[in-house]
Amino acid sequence: MKKFKTTDEIKIPDKLIDQVIGQEKAVNIIKKAAKQHRNVLLIGEPGTGKTMLAQAMAELLPATDLEDVLVYKNPNDENRPLIKVVKTYPVPPEPGKPLGDGQGRQILQKERMKERLDSRSEGNSRVTGIVLVLVIILFALSLSGFFSGYEIIVLAALILGILVFGSVALFVSGLTKRVGMLPGAFDSNEPKLIVDNTGMTHAPFVDATGAKAGALFGDVKHDPLQSGGLGTPAHLRVESGAIHRANKGVLFIDEIASLDPRSQQELLTAMQEKKYPITGQSELSSGAMVRTEPVPSDFLLIAAGNIMDIQKMHPALRSRIRGYGYEVFMESSMPDTKENEEKIIRFIAQEVKKDGKIPPFDYDACMEIIEEARRRSGRKKRLTLILRDLGGLVRAAGDIAIERGAKVVTKNDVIAAKKLARPIEAQFVDQALEYRKDYKVFNTRGFAIGKVNGLAVIGSSYLSAGIIVPIVAEVTPSSSRSEGKLIATGKLGKIAQEAVKNISAVIKKHLDVDFASYDIHVQFLQTYEGVEGDSASISVAVSVISALQGIPVDQSVAMTGSLSVRGDVLPVGGVTSKIEAAIDAGMKSVIIPKSNLYDIYIDKDRLKKIKIIPVSNIGEVLQYALKKSARRDTIIRELKHYISTQSKERNPVSKESKGSKE
Repeated sequence: MKKFKTTDEIKIPDKLIDQVIGQEKAVNIIKKAAKQHRNVLLIGEPGTGKTMLAQAMAELLPATDLEDVLVYKNPNDENRPLIKVVKTYPVPPEPGKPLGDGQGRQILQKERMKERLDSRSEGNSRVTGIVLVLVIILFALSLSGFFSGYEIIVLAALILGILVFGSVALFVSGLTKRVGMLPGAFDSNEPKLIVDNTGMTHAPFVDATGAKAGALFGDVKHDPLQSGGLGTPAHLRVESGAIHRANKGVLFIDEIASLDPRSQQELLTAMQEKKYPITGQSELSSGAMVRTEPVPSDFLLIAAGNIMDIQKMHPALRSRIRGYGYEVFMESSMPDTKENEEKIIRFIAQEVKKDGKIPPFDYDACMEIIEEARRRSGRKKRLTLILRDLGGLVRAAGDIAIERGAKVVTKNDVIAAKKLARPIEAQFVDQALEYRKDYKVFNTRGFAIGKVNGLAVIGSSYLSAGIIVPIVAEVTPSSSRSEGKLIATGKLGKIAQEAVKNISAVIKKHLDVDFASYDIHVQFLQTYEGVEGDSASISVAVSVISALQGIPVDQSVAMTGSLSVRGDVLPVGGVTSKIEAAIDAGMKSVIIPKSNLYDIYIDKDRLKKIKIIPVSNIGEVLQYALKKSARRDTIIRELKHYISTQSKERNPVSKESKGSKE
């Protein structure tokens, strides 16, 4: 990678589709969908670029087919307004020249001018005619000789008053028509432009995320003055919806499952018919009586959500997308290569340009952002693609640089931003840790029977915070003569409860204890935030074995890891955050799955404060967690023998196969 001074030297692609980072599969599908006019369903974690891909698709679509929509009064039925669709630009504008008003706007202006001239001339002619007749009559009477003296003066004043009244009447008539006063007082035939694409250089992009039914499908405003001739004509109360404004473009709906089933069904209808009439969405509104002719809704749907949203989607809607488009699962990380590191640097340059308020980043600052991208990936040799939150770190570092009056963001600014832009979960953990320390909820030294310092994370997988979870086990006589029970408490999720049950298989297999004679109670202390997942499996197993055998547990050791029914320690998530929590708590060592050893991204100086112990089976966990004793050594020996035997059974190598290999 060439070393650069600042990100100002980094070239940013002009097209939005080329600015998408690490989603090559999704980019290729979006290009194909734009060319072939297909719908797309994007599923993945927030912040991976779903909205950006939808915007990029609109940029790829041609702008030559744009249409404007006008709604006209229906002379035969006021509640059935007429729809007129026209090309925005019938003749494609020349490149480089400014775009003028679209055809829809031109038609509206002409109709509006004609309407005003006709109504004004009609009103003016009536008032002028009446005033003229009265003045002629009064003038003729003044010349007839019937009036004399003061009567002539009164007659002249009367003529002058009529002229003044006529002038005022003409002025008020023009004013009310010009500013729209008393709309129902006039039988207006003026159309309303409900879809206007004037000035659009690419296909429309409409983000309808979280839109209510009226905003999505269009609506007709309620008019409480509809009776008595004072109400607004029905066609002037029609409002277009997102599906109509997205005609010939892209309709983007994030969190697609948040739409109620009825709205999803209506959306499917609009996609199939490519047109959808507008009616009032509230049954109690006067707009519910109005229903327009079908309005064009020929859009491409880009629906987005997470993996859980698929279950809540209307089956027919998903079938429509899958049958006439593509489904894409977004990448949450990418390989840690020099090429992808350069993409992260380009992302930083793009964020600086997009924000427009922060200075450029120097080389070392970019390297620190890349290091954070490694840490947030949670996997070895990977870089995170949850770029929205990484962009938050970029802006926080830029704000710090501005605060100190610097023209370039440095590595120290990024390090300071990590502390400033900590997630709520991390701030909560800080307070919880101080509380648990003050009240001795867990210990960091000495030995205790049945008590283990487990590790967990709160928050999302890519932006989590580690926390110490003390686990205590106690053995009591069985409440049932037929069997013993393993009872766990502490707001456990379904997966965590099942993981606790699986531990009983290991205990029954290896401990010389009549399990049916005991009930084993396992408590997760003060887990108000809840426990989900199986990463506390080895912690529970150690606490139960310690309680059953009376062997103390080293309280300076924290641990995390999933446990199989055969005693293997399996990998877990959030290892970096968990180790950081153990360091902050003052632990001396931490036990983690061996397969997670290369998933740790912690500063070397900080990592020196704790000893990392990678393990692959429960025997190794007990070796480091339990206090030395003859009984401990016996259990470990039995466990290792069992695990070794099972390993040979799973991977048999006969003499014949060895000979054939030789």
